[in-house]
Amino acid sequence: MTEEILINVTPREVRAALVENGVLQEVMVERASRRGLISNIYKGRVSRVLPGMQAAFIDAGLERTAFLHASDIASHAHEDPVDRESEPDIRACVEEGGELLVQVLKDPLGSKGARLTTYVTIPSRFLVMLPDGVGVGVSSRIEDDGERERLRTLVEKLKSPSLAAGFIVRTAAEGASEEALRADMAFLERLWAAIEEAGKRARPGELVHEDLSLPLRVLRDSVSPDVERVRVDSAGTVERMREFAQRFIPHMAPKIELYSEPRPIFDLYSVEDEIERALKRKVPLKSGGYVIIDQTEAMTTIDVNTGAYVGYRNLEETIFRTNLEAAVTIARQLRLRNLGGIIIIDFIDMTEEEHRRQVLQALAGRLAHDYAKSQIMEVSPLGLVEMTRKRNRESLQHILCQPCPSCEGRGFVKTPETVCYEIFREIVRQHRQFDVQELLILARPEIIERLLDEESASVAELEELTKTPIRLQSEGMYAPDQFDVVLM
Repeated sequence: MTEEILINVTPREVRAALVENGVLQEVMVERASRRGLISNIYKGRVSRVLPGMQAAFIDAGLERTAFLHASDIASHAHEDPVDRESEPDIRACVEEGGELLVQVLKDPLGSKGARLTTYVTIPSRFLVMLPDGVGVGVSSRIEDDGERERLRTLVEKLKSPSLAAGFIVRTAAEGASEEALRADMAFLERLWAAIEEAGKRARPGELVHEDLSLPLRVLRDSVSPDVERVRVDSAGTVERMREFAQRFIPHMAPKIELYSEPRPIFDLYSVEDEIERALKRKVPLKSGGYVIIDQTEAMTTIDVNTGAYVGYRNLEETIFRTNLEAAVTIARQLRLRNLGGIIIIDFIDMTEEEHRRQVLQALAGRLAHDYAKSQIMEVSPLGLVEMTRKRNRESLQHILCQPCPSCEGRGFVKTPETVCYEIFREIVRQHRQFDVQELLILARPEIIERLLDEESASVAELEELTKTPIRLQSEGMYAPDQFDVVLM
């Protein structure tokens, strides 16, 4: 598998695209107006304690008050949350008006504020430092037992006896030398010392430490041995990325290239078109079937349909092939759209147990390459697959789109017939309440056309009933189901 990273830089927006074998797999967007907050560290002040929710609201200088749960509070020095036997009482951990150092776990999503933790983590290329943690952990994606043991032993050996902190060995550390790990650890120790000092001086609501910009985060977090090159369309960004790479990822520095062709960089591999398609509900399958993806506040629902695919053997085989293709497509779309939380997949019902097993296996296999942790349950009695995918930042749709002003996010509008009947009821209501000489109806052109055509007899009846002339006026700027009944 070959990978390539494309980075598009404009004055107010930076976009990064991860392409595998010529197919877009992931898109990240960072805008100056709403930069991601994940991993930023702030000096916060407790504004309110909620014992009933075992949580507190923290004023960290953000647009909305942030949320801190009791399970995310390091109440005891060097205590790892997974080792704690029971959840602490929030009232024993914080008090209103108290100050503390907090890190953003999740960006604000919708109407919810950011999710915070006091278990600060500081990532570098190969390691993650846990100032309040203990021991050494190794990424589960490093599967070779011998390599896992080598890395764990090396980090434990390199760790200073005077340093009371834990470390996690990242996936990128697989095959890393002792010198590289030592340099990473020294950098993290210096950075944490600087953060501690800045935290002591900071006032509540101030930013203590900001995470790297998107181009540098991509180098730190998304570059794997399979990445052949990183193409960037900004000379200044290329220079900064090369400096960062030479310091932390020397072998990547020669792979960072300036893209200076007249053709926009996101036109390569049809990335721009793929992003546009990722905003649509319907995802076509090559076989002729299709997948429908709907995001709601509570969950994401995915429905699989055979569509135009009629198969060539029997119904069960047709369904199996459609579901198998859909499983691969769904895994890619989850990553591309950055969909998280609870996800319900309605595959087409399969009667054979082996077919169900293979479809789930295909889904899990594709998700194994996803950076976000996911958990897939067995097919439910209703034939649904329930799964979760870790959500820490907004989905692509939430970043790029807003609710439709015409339907106000409902996803549908009233038919012209329904609007006409609402107009009739409003005319009767106005007639009963007021003494008027004439009524003026303002509505969309298609509504006015229906009133003049199919509903002309009904309009004439209302004029007879109310003994009032009714005048119609077309308003092209009105929403599809918007109208006004004006008294003259």
